[in-house]
Amino acid sequence: MTSTALPGANPTEHSGAVGATAPDFGDARAEFQALLSGCGLYDLSWRAKIAVTGGDRVRWLNGMVTNNVRDLTPGHGVYAFLLNAQGRIQADLYAFQRGDSLLVDTERGQRDKILQLFDHYIIADDVEIADLSDKLTALGLTGPESRHVLERAAVAVPDLAHLQFAEVTWQQKTITLLRSGEEARESWQIWFAPENAGELWDALLKAGARPTGTAALNLFRISRGIPQFGEDIRERDLPQETGQTRALNFAKGCYLGQEIVERIRSRGAVHRQFTAFAVEGTLPEPGAKIVAGEKDEKEVGEITSSATLPLPGGDRTVALGYLRRQAAGKDLRAGTAKLKPESLPIA
Repeated sequence: MTSTALPGANPTEHSGAVGATAPDFGDARAEFQALLSGCGLYDLSWRAKIAVTGGDRVRWLNGMVTNNVRDLTPGHGVYAFLLNAQGRIQADLYAFQRGDSLLVDTERGQRDKILQLFDHYIIADDVEIADLSDKLTALGLTGPESRHVLERAAVAVPDLAHLQFAEVTWQQKTITLLRSGEEARESWQIWFAPENAGELWDALLKAGARPTGTAALNLFRISRGIPQFGEDIRERDLPQETGQTRALNFAKGCYLGQEIVERIRSRGAVHRQFTAFAVEGTLPEPGAKIVAGEKDEKEVGEITSSATLPLPGGDRTVALGYLRRQAAGKDLRAGTAKLKPESLPIA
């Protein structure tokens, strides 16, 4: 899927989208710092938007995903997983209640599979699915100065909770402002028609935002311990293993894969857990095995993401991955590096 490149961007592929997404705008280190202490502005055209309409849309989607769509009021959303019958994660997504429709937001790389699964499970339901990815795009802002940047750019910022959105008028155009991301106190998205991308991008830069590429965004999500689908969340993983309890609702009733999720909850634990690690030594590559003990070197987990974070107090090498519960408290290594479980957020 191709989109119009934003000023200063060197188009590359990211999460299934080719277009405006750039790995950096000349200084990934400074861009990461903007996300932590200023305002990083980034392209979100690699996110897909799918509209769900029809009289059965709420009941049907509520029966497809792990979170509670049924009780969403207009202007609110939830994060959720889409599972198979064996309880394995097939995709992750956000579902938003727009009144006359539900909007599913996911990565473009997951879009085709989600559309196929949706189509497969619409049987005798009054439900229609439409891909809006070429009609609705988004920009994101993260950092403590984000709200001020929006206001300086003449974007009215209503008082919104996390995953709450509202339509506002900007330059005589209707845009949607979403307060996004529980992982950051100040993180926002603006949804709008693609033809307005350049004008809005320029206005936010003039208001003090720093253009930010995917390299800095990846550093930020690792520092917050946010698993990435396709890297940290794979189709073999179970919901509770990922630690993303925000994606689960245990009082909503039946949905695809619920029996397995409920069985895990009733037993009280999973065998392994998504974990952040401080790394001493050479940065372990994704896929590296985690071993415990000096002698038997028993395999107890694997690395899924790793990075050296350029923090104000000095660089820190960290990793994300899965660790078996019985390995807690043991000496851990991945390759030649020593690992120590780390509390989040790291930055």
